[in-house]
Amino acid sequence: MQRITITIDDALLADIDRLCDARGYGSRSEAVRDIVRDALAPAQAAQAGSPACYGALSYVYSHSTRDLARRLTDEGHRHGVSVASMHVHVTHDDCLEVAVLRGSADAMRAYADSVTTQRGVRYGHLHLIPEGRAEVGGHDHAHDPRHRETVPDAG
Repeated sequence: MQRITITIDDALLADIDRLCDARGYGSRSEAVRDIVRDALAPAQAAQAGSPACYGALSYVYSHSTRDLARRLTDEGHRHGVSVASMHVHVTHDDCLEVAVLRGSADAMRAYADSVTTQRGVRYGHLHLIPEGRAEVGGHDHAHDPRHRETVPDAG
């Protein structure tokens, strides 16, 4: 790990300190590392030729919009990047869905655009996470003996 010196104006430093307090960071360094990781992740996921990445697409839609639920399901099957999803009724008329995605950044963006541009979808946000996130500064579960991935038997 390297130690660096940066210059930040007083107002921005106060904002960082508030962030540290609100989120419970043990130090300014931890907060700044997370801020930098979050800033780098979308660019890393978008690099041409980059490996697959993960994503989370969240969107709110009106479940009473004619045929929308079927169209959203069809988009998920057509793009093939959806791994899992969660559906929550937030009001009498609105549903929140969160889809966990895996694939290329371009394929996930195409899927997100096909969902968020549907009539009846009022909000949508795609969050991209590079598959190699551990290389940016996180930890790799694959090397942690306490974390075991299970793969269903194909037969």
